[in-house]
Amino acid sequence: MYHYKTRGTCSTQIDLEIDDNGIITSCAFVNGCRGNTQGLARMVIGRKADEVKDILRGVQCRGGTSCPDQLSKAIEAYQQQA
Repeated sequence: MYHYKTRGTCSTQIDLEIDDNGIITSCAFVNGCRGNTQGLARMVIGRKADEVKDILRGVQCRGGTSCPDQLSKAIEAYQQQA
């Protein structure tokens, strides 16, 4: 499990797992708007990490970022450390 510390959002961390085929197998947000973050996490499980990263990059809420944008950054950081 990879733990990504978010920046600029109500959520403070994203817990993420991506399998060897590049598929997101687990995603959970710590804190944040519970319904939105749970819904987002459920929507990305089973999808290709690269596709999710590209779709969510740049989505803004406040402060120039958002939980979806932070998830794209978490995926990128996960891939760089793998």
